[in-house]
Amino acid sequence: MTLHIPHPRITTLKGGIVLILWGAGSSPENVQQFSQEVSTHQCSRVVVEHFERLKLSGHAKSTFSVVLSNLLEPHTTTHSFDLLSEVVRIMTPCGIVCGKELSDLRISSNLKLAGFCNITFDSSNSIFSAQTPNFEVGTSSKLSFAKPSVWTLSDALVDDEIELINEDDLLDESDLIKPAAESLRVCGTTGKRKACKDCSCGLAEELGTAQSGKSTTTSAATSSCGSCYLGDAFRCASCPYLGMPAFKPGEKIQLSERQLNPDL
Repeated sequence: MTLHIPHPRITTLKGGIVLILWGAGSSPENVQQFSQEVSTHQCSRVVVEHFERLKLSGHAKSTFSVVLSNLLEPHTTTHSFDLLSEVVRIMTPCGIVCGKELSDLRISSNLKLAGFCNITFDSSNSIFSAQTPNFEVGTSSKLSFAKPSVWTLSDALVDDEIELINEDDLLDESDLIKPAAESLRVCGTTGKRKACKDCSCGLAEELGTAQSGKSTTTSAATSSCGSCYLGDAFRCASCPYLGMPAFKPGEKIQLSERQLNPDL
């Protein structure tokens, strides 16, 4: 029996731990003969395993440096992604796997997905070979940009080289004067202190009084917004006057027992 291992990768058998995978149809005599022939290449150890018992055997990761797969007739095994994933797990970094597979397209895709590299396929005898990466499966490495850089000003830079502006210097006397409450009232339609054409909120009368120089003694109904007397359109969701008609500013309003106790 001749070993079907691509040259020069047959030299990797020397001193390595070799796993031989065989499948259904192969006779025990052929398996034993093949194992003995592999041992003549000065291997450190040779392990024989059936495909169906590979996962059940529970081999530790990074155990085998060489895996010979499906090289015994009648070559009935197909190298699925799940099978190759287990093979790459138990192989050492830079390990070699050689095997026989009838479909070059399928084996190439499965080998890549499982994590193998340097894949070759000899179409003349349907023998493939591949190599594991030079790191163990599951190895992680922190990327150099994993921690973001934080831009800061050092104390020396702030004190010696940068002249900071005093915020108070940006204000003048007019900015410090508290505006009158009347000047803050604007029209809900125009968004400005200018009454709209069909003003009904009293802003037009207020502006007219201010222009004539006369003061008004009309006081708004007591509320947080000062517009409850104008009707529901000007009332907030929690206003106790909801549902009531508009009333005149300063008019005494009598609330019902239900309105005074909304939880009843």
